[in-house]
Amino acid sequence: MKRLLAFVLVVVVSFGLIAWTSPWLLDKTKLGLDLKGGFEILYEAEPLSGKGDVDKKSLIQTAKSLEDRANKQGVAEPEVTTEGKNRIRVKIAGVTNEAEVREMLKKPAELQFRSAEGCKSETDYCKVELVGSDFVEGAAKVEYDQLNRPLIAIKVKDKKKLADVSERLIGKRLAIFLNDELQSDPVVQQALTEGTATISGQPTPKDAQNLADVINLGALPLKLNEKYTQSVGATLGQKSLEDTVLAGAVASVAILLFMLIFYRLPGLIASICLIVFVWVMFIAFWLMNATITLPGIAAFILGIGIAVDTNIITAERIKDEIRSGKSIASSLRAGNKNSFRTVIDAHITNIIATAVLYFIGQGSVKGFAVVQLASIIVNILTNLFLPRLLLQLVVKSGRFSKPSYYGVKESEIRAL
Repeated sequence: MKRLLAFVLVVVVSFGLIAWTSPWLLDKTKLGLDLKGGFEILYEAEPLSGKGDVDKKSLIQTAKSLEDRANKQGVAEPEVTTEGKNRIRVKIAGVTNEAEVREMLKKPAELQFRSAEGCKSETDYCKVELVGSDFVEGAAKVEYDQLNRPLIAIKVKDKKKLADVSERLIGKRLAIFLNDELQSDPVVQQALTEGTATISGQPTPKDAQNLADVINLGALPLKLNEKYTQSVGATLGQKSLEDTVLAGAVASVAILLFMLIFYRLPGLIASICLIVFVWVMFIAFWLMNATITLPGIAAFILGIGIAVDTNIITAERIKDEIRSGKSIASSLRAGNKNSFRTVIDAHITNIIATAVLYFIGQGSVKGFAVVQLASIIVNILTNLFLPRLLLQLVVKSGRFSKPSYYGVKESEIRAL
């Protein structure tokens, strides 16, 4: 009786948590542009001068710059990723001023060194002294002084220009701006006549490296060429979402009915675990801060199919053991043991295939792989170990000892 009560308690608590947290989880779920409407652009970057190769750090910094620009336009959580050696993919959902945002994004990064000479205040920094094209491309590097403090070493193309600026601003601040955003405002300590300078005051090597990357980005501004574009209207996105939810609901009901009809008690427990699986997946989406797209939903539904297969393999092995004449308790132990390796082998092969998709694929393929990998891990927890726990509680209660409870007819049982 205690085991049966424990089973009921586990189920009630699980469903209570699901009912309590599901509205919040659904509200926190982020939808991609194919479900919400928006646009996607694949850029190919090249130096503004048309010469040389694209530096990886410059590409990453350009992607960060694009994300910052989108955020300043009020775009909610843009998705900006680098691909290959010179490509950047931008996904922005739920925008109404698409043309304006696209025009803003493709502008090259603008680096400026500004002073406060002739400005309203000492922190106004209205006078532009140096721009990105004044610096040698890729010359900004992190070095260390005698006390092992990080410095940024920079080099300009025109020694005289740097000398004139530095002589005039000794004891004053020379602020560094990228796309009108203040990055640092170091004080000019002395006249710089050799065409080189060092910037100190960065608290950590990481901060110093970030500032060096900013300067290199401004010195080698990248031109972005649109290679691929896709726009999805809000109405079309909403229709896709509604159709997807309807299809998912119909499929889920059909799966639950199938499990109940063919596998009886194990089917009931499998149905409970499938519901828990879906709930835990939404928790995983929230923890990963994932954006749900149609490929992601496809991986999610595939994960439900894998979860169903996991339960079917175990239930069929248990039925085979019952048909051989073993007791329900013995059949449960043997069925769980014999199915475990089969299920784990299947999951390992899925993980290998998913890993290949993740490391080789790009864009939506990689998103599909991430959701698929998460579903495999959650599946092992909720549809391999959890059903075994619940079945053991039910079987050991002694109240479900008839073969018919497990989908086996008396006529199918072979005498030992």
